[in-house]
Amino acid sequence: MTRRRMLAALGVASLSLLLACGGDPASSVVRLDEPLPRLAGTSLAGDEVSSDDFAGDVLVVNVWASWCGPCEAEMPGLVRLSAFYAGRGVSFLGINHSDQTAAATDFARRYDIPFPSIVDQAGRFAGVLGYFGLPNTYVVDAGGTMRYAVLATATTEAQLRGLIDEVLARDEVLARDAASSDAGDKV
Repeated sequence: MTRRRMLAALGVASLSLLLACGGDPASSVVRLDEPLPRLAGTSLAGDEVSSDDFAGDVLVVNVWASWCGPCEAEMPGLVRLSAFYAGRGVSFLGINHSDQTAAATDFARRYDIPFPSIVDQAGRFAGVLGYFGLPNTYVVDAGGTMRYAVLATATTEAQLRGLIDEVLARDEVLARDAASSDAGDKV
């Protein structure tokens, strides 16, 4: 193999590795308007869990793996936000992607992750949600519609807080409008 071909192959391999674990600098927040597919499976704790369990709440779905550096970087912020929004109509659900159960369990303990994470060793949710790298975070409104995705890059605590607050505010306006409409219909 010539030096030029070896450098080209190394470049392709490096780019593939970056894209597979949050290194794509072009990744950003994407606005969505599509229903969240049903996500269900066994959690790291061994319990059956489903996205349906969080119906009526704003739901933050985070796809992570113990071997993903950006996943590790963002997890403390996700844990803090989960605590901040507890009891405020916001829930969190993790999806542990293509990971060894022991490594994932150690990761969850190390970061004291308070929300359930579905074990997805086969990576089947990648096709369902349409992601190709990690981490990925989706913000879903209380009606079950995905509103935002942060794809193939770590989200910051401030960025995610802004997205959650925007979805909460939108849901509050819709609920208030629906209540006003109902009240007007009764007059």
